[in-house]
Parts: sequence; C-alpha cells; structure tokens
Amino acid sequence: MNEQFQRCIEACYLCATACDNCATSCLQEEHVEMMRDCIRYDIQCAAICRVSAQLMAQKSEYAAQLCKLCAEICDRCGDECGQHEHDHCQHCARACHQCAEACRNMAGAA
Repeated sequence: MNEQFQRCIEACYLCATACDNCATSCLQEEHVEMMRDCIRYDIQCAAICRVSAQLMAQKSEYAAQLCKLCAEICDRCGDECGQHEHDHCQHCARACHQCAEACRNMAGAA
C-alpha cells in the first residue's frame, strides 16, 4: 500500500476515535442540548472515516470518491467542534481538519 493511502487511513482512524471521544464527552457536558449538532456530526464523521479507511485498505475503486465526501463531512464536523471551547471539541476539530486534508490529498492522487 502506498504511503499516501497509509497516511490517510491512519488519519481516518485517528479522526474516528477523536469523534467518538468528543461525542461521548459532549454527552457528559452540563448543557448537552447545546451540543446536539456537535454530537450528530461526530457520529456521522466517525462512521464515514471508518468506511473510508476500510475501502482504502481494500484498494476499492470507490475509495477516492468516498474520501472526497469524507473530507466534506470532516470539515463540517471540525467546524462545528471548533465552535466549542471544550478540550475534547478542540482536539476533535484538529483531527477532523487533518483528516479532511489527508482525504483530499488521497482523492486527488488516486
């Protein structure tokens, strides 16, 4: 597997883990109702990151297309998380934006 695929797969799994942690942590916040969009995007982002990594590992002909969509969802999730001051949200925002960049690079190279 080429290095760019491997970097993207790793970024996807790191992002999925950050999103899982963020969603779980958001549920523990005092005003959870204010975290609804963050939680929703976290769940969606984690799911597409895992599927994208899986298809890249399988060398699927659909990996590049899915990675383009993954980048969009990661950017949206990162933007939402970035609006919140919680450490878990800020960590998630960084992971999402890094994953989005890795997915865009991979999709452009495929």
